[in-house]
Formats: sequence, structure tokens, C-alpha cells
Amino acid sequence: MKIQSIRGVKDILPGEVEKWQWVEQIAAQVFHRYGFKEIRVPIFEKTGLFARGIGETTDIVEKEMYTFTDRGGEQITLRPEGTASVVRSYVEHKLYNPPGVVKLYYAGPMFRYERPQAGRFRQFYQIGVEAMGSGNPMIDAEVMLMLMEFFSRLGLMGLELQINSLGCPACRPGYREILKDRIRERLSSLCPNCNARYERNPLRILDCKTPQCVEIARDLPKTKDHLCETCRSNFAEVQSFLDMSPFAWSINPLLVRGLDYYSRTTFEVKSEKLGAQDAICGGGRYDSLVEEFDGPPTPCFGFALGMERLISIIPFEGPSTVNRKPDLFVVSLGPEARKTGFQLVQTLRSKGMAVERDYEEGSMKSQMRKANKSDARFVLILGENEIRENKYLLKNMQDGNQTEIHATEAGLESLFTLLGSGETP
Repeated sequence: MKIQSIRGVKDILPGEVEKWQWVEQIAAQVFHRYGFKEIRVPIFEKTGLFARGIGETTDIVEKEMYTFTDRGGEQITLRPEGTASVVRSYVEHKLYNPPGVVKLYYAGPMFRYERPQAGRFRQFYQIGVEAMGSGNPMIDAEVMLMLMEFFSRLGLMGLELQINSLGCPACRPGYREILKDRIRERLSSLCPNCNARYERNPLRILDCKTPQCVEIARDLPKTKDHLCETCRSNFAEVQSFLDMSPFAWSINPLLVRGLDYYSRTTFEVKSEKLGAQDAICGGGRYDSLVEEFDGPPTPCFGFALGMERLISIIPFEGPSTVNRKPDLFVVSLGPEARKTGFQLVQTLRSKGMAVERDYEEGSMKSQMRKANKSDARFVLILGENEIRENKYLLKNMQDGNQTEIHATEAGLESLFTLLGSGETP
């Protein structure tokens, strides 16, 4: 019986994976400029980490985690998100010593058991950022602007940054009770999912996408109107910093987050290209999670974005984005040319060139056909005449022009320069 991949996962094949590599490369470049360093955490953790960090009443913990008992009797879960693991590592390795802002980013697979659909998989990939150690609203604004710069580098246009404030432990409980009182009058009109959330997490009703709940949410009290003075001042400062940027933003009073650890500033970036489920990134402030994991008081701000959704809307056009075609294809004809060609290919690769060849070493016509299929910029031809005359024949595959390259150190240097510059001879 033919074995196929599991439902809800997919292979990322050559031709597609280059897009992923390019996006990850741009992310690393932008994040490094802002002082972020990469962290790599395990793909599985003790189950209690996620139940404690994400919240036992969230859909992720209740319905979506891949959990199993290992051979030692330990309850293990494949990570459904990255923040809890990063915070665990931050506390375990005492990254808070010496005190200061610790800036980390990660990229890799996450796992959730949910219904596979367009843009949603059971193994999916995220890029995430965590800035740990400061409650300054400047951090909130800087991380959001870094994200918008990243999207700009990817060529994305028409994105909308939406922000809100969820309040803090001083003001949110009072707002929560006011919200519940108003919702109680409309419980019979809410969808079953919102009815189930009513006692445990009534804020999630604000961002339910069911039409009848959307209508009800418009008339419910909003978090921004029930902030304490400290939260109100903090949110005003975030807005003042965002006003200094070239990126458009707006307040969305219905914006909340699905995980229990968020407080104060929360945000999403939305794209009109994604339809109803239009968010490509979300995040915000979480100031108590490090303490939940027995670390010191540590205010934090971060975000995570789904790679599958992001890749689906990037305009991959032209050589300025993803271009992993060979610089050179070497055609060799005859035993001596094969030996010389083998050595030359290794030399060129050691100099940083992307070089391909025909390992079957068929006829001239056969090898040129493969060279053309490879989409290499140039073809270097080695035959008996070239070996005898100590030279190579270089063909430009764009315009068909041919140039002789002498098999000397100076000739090779000119070839390196030519291939490295992308120029036409």
C-alpha cells in the first residue's frame, strides 16, 4: 500500500521552499538590525507548560494539542505556539541576569489538531518575536514598526495595523463584570461557542466571527473605555510613538487575543487578500507570564505570524526576490574534459558560485538541453579542443553570445568576477 502524508500536513518542495528561505532570511536581517537574536527551543515540552502558560480554558489546550505519554510516563505535548517555550527557556537559563531587555526571535513548526482548510494545517510554521524585560510603551511601538518594516521589505502593500488595549489586572476584572452583565441579556442570541465562553473568557465574544455575535459585539462595552489611568496613559504613549512612523494604523475596539496571558497593548496586522480570516499576524503585551513560570517580574511584548498565510500573499516577482538558479552549467565532453570539469566545478563552488553539471555526461545536444532546463545564466563548455588549447568556451544563455575564457589564474578570476556580478560578457 502506498504511504502518503498525514491529513493536515504538507511537504514544502524545491521551487516553493526557496520562497520560505528568502522570507526567513529577510526576517533575520530586519530583526538583527533591531537587536533581536535567534533562539531555538524544543518542539515538545511537558504538557503542564502549555496548560499553565496558554490557559486551561483556551481552545488550544482543551481541543487542539497533540499530547501523549512517553515511555517514562511523562505527559508530553508538541508545541502549539512558541511564547510559552521561550518564556520557559528565559526563566530556566536565567536570561534576566544581568537585568535588561532581552530580544529574541524564533522560527519553526507548531502543531495543533484542527480542521484542515485553506491556509490552516495541523503542522504549521511560525516566526515569532519576544522583547522581554521592559514595560516601556516605546517597546510596544518599536516591535510593531519592526514588523511593518519586515512586511514592507517583502513587498507587501495595503496592510492594516490595528491596535487596542486590554487593560491590566487592576482594571480588567471590573470591565469583565460590566461586559458579562451586558452579555447576559443577549445570551440566547449568541452562538454555542460564545455561550460556552461566557463564564470563562467573555472577552472572546468581542472577536467572534459568527454574524449574530458580530452584531451583538458592536453594542457591547469596549475595553478602551474602561481602562485605569495608568493603562490609559500607557496606551496614549503607544499611539504617540506610532504617529511618528510612516505606517498607517488604527484602533480596533473589538480586538482581543485568544490566549489568556495578554494584557494592555494588543495588535493585529490584516490583509485584504485573505478574505474573512484576514489577520496575518497578531501579538501584544504579556507582563505576568514570566512570573507564572516562577521567574522575576518581567514585562514582555511579542508577536507570532503564520508562514503559510504570509507566503500566500507575497508577490514573488522578478530576480530581486527569489532567484536560486545556477550561475553556471558545465558541459564536459570526453574523459579528459570530465576530469578537468570535475575539478573546475569544485573550485567554482568553493568560491561561492552555484554550479551544476550533467552527471550522465551524454552528447553535446543532451547536455545543452539539460543546461537549458536548469535555467543557468551561463554554460561553460569543455571539449577536447578546449582542453588542448587550455581554454573554456562560455555561452551566455540569455543572448547566445560566446566568449573564450583562458584556463589561467587570470582567466578564472575574470570568470569569478563575471559570475559574481551577474553581468553579461
